[in-house]
Amino acid sequence: MLDERDRRILDLLQKDATLPVAEVADQVALSASACSRRIQKLEEAGYVERRIAVLDRERIGVPTTVFALIKTAHHSDDWIESFRKAISDIGEIVEAHRLTGSYDYILKVVLPRVEHYDVVYRRLVKRIELFDVSAFISMEILKSGHALPVDYAE
Repeated sequence: MLDERDRRILDLLQKDATLPVAEVADQVALSASACSRRIQKLEEAGYVERRIAVLDRERIGVPTTVFALIKTAHHSDDWIESFRKAISDIGEIVEAHRLTGSYDYILKVVLPRVEHYDVVYRRLVKRIELFDVSAFISMEILKSGHALPVDYAE
């Protein structure tokens, strides 16, 4: 069971995984060694999935976001696995979610410019049969981040 210090450690690490243990320890009122042990336990328990660097999309050259809503006539486990494989190595597709409602899937696609969407679309439809694909261009990011609320962690 996590306590408030564990939640605070997780919150600090997800905002900046490069923080020195001593700094994390200071912010949660622990010694560096006690904090280090807690971080190790949190990692071993699976609360920390991995540590990554978040890149600047403008500097990397993919400032444009397109959301593709997909309908399919297929819903078998085999088709879902084929779809998973079809999108797995298309780097521009950075997220994919199965949905409830009128669409079956939504893809978050990052691109150098809107016109590049057609390249990604063609690669996708060559790999798997889709019933309908509707694309929506993001005009502005109002909120973005990877930090999760830690209040619910047990």
